[in-house]
Amino acid sequence: MTSQSAAVQRLVDLGFSQYEAQAYVGLLGREPMTGYALSNATGIPQPKVYEALRRLAAKEVVAPLPGEPARFVAVPADRVLSGLEASFAERLSSAQRELARAAGRADGADFRVLRSFSRWPDIERHAARVIDEALRHVYVSVNCPQTEAIAAAAARADDRGVICDVLHFGEPIVKLRHGRTVGHDSTRGVLYRRHQARHVAVVADSARVVWALAPDGAHWQCIAGDDELLGALAKGYIRHDIYVQQIWDEFHDVLAERFGPGMQQLVGELSATPAGRAAGAGSGHRRARRGAVSGPR
Repeated sequence: MTSQSAAVQRLVDLGFSQYEAQAYVGLLGREPMTGYALSNATGIPQPKVYEALRRLAAKEVVAPLPGEPARFVAVPADRVLSGLEASFAERLSSAQRELARAAGRADGADFRVLRSFSRWPDIERHAARVIDEALRHVYVSVNCPQTEAIAAAAARADDRGVICDVLHFGEPIVKLRHGRTVGHDSTRGVLYRRHQARHVAVVADSARVVWALAPDGAHWQCIAGDDELLGALAKGYIRHDIYVQQIWDEFHDVLAERFGPGMQQLVGELSATPAGRAAGAGSGHRRARRGAVSGPR
C-alpha cells in the first residue's frame, strides 16, 4: 500500500467517502486544480469529482478559488484534523448527554453491569488478570484449595511494587515484600456448620473486583467488574476480616473464653433477643475484664 492510498484509507476511516478522500489527498500539497485536472490525476470519474469537491468545500476541507474555470486547493492537513477532532469531541459530548437522558428513569434508578462466572478455572483466571493489571494496591481473601494462579499473580504484583494485603485460610500462599499476609487463625482447627464453603475476593485499586463463593465447595457463583461501590464493599469485607484476625492474635485467650473456639458464640448472640444480648454482653464483659486483668500477672 502506497502512502497516498494509506492516507485515503485513514480518511475513509474518519468518515470521508472514498471519492472525497481521494480528491482531498489528490489536492494536498499541490497547486490549485480544476475538477477536470483532479479527475485525470486521481482517476475519479468526472461526474463524481465535482460532487466530491462540492461536499469537501461544504466541510471546509477544500477551498474554491475565484475565477473561471473553478479551481480548488486543499486546506492544510493539520487544520483539517484539528477541525475533525473538535467536531468529534462535540458530537461525543452531545451523544453522552442524550444517552444519559435516554437512560434516565422517572424513579431515578439505574443499572450496574457486572460479569458473572460459574466455573472455577474462569474465576481463577479472571482474578489473576485483575491482580496482574493492578497499579497501586490489591486486597485478596482466599479460602480454596487451588490458589496457585492467584498466588503467582500476587507475587508478580509484589515484584512490581504493588502493595498486596492477602488474607489466607490455612498456610500462607505467597511471600510479600510490599504488603502483608494475614492468616485467618481464629478459625484454624474449628469445624463450622458450613465448613465446606469456599470463597475468593479480590479488589484492585479500589475499583476492579472479583468476588466468588461456593457454598458447598463445588458450585461457584461469581460477580466481577469495574465498580467503585462494589469495590468499597469487598475491600471493607477483607479489611474487616484482617482487623479481626489482628485482634484475635492479641487477645485470643480472652476472646476464646468469652465467645468459644473460633468465636462461634458471636453468631448465637447476634440472633438472640435484645434481652438475651444484653445479658450475654454483661456477663461477657465481666469475664473479659477478669481475663485482661489476670493476663499480665
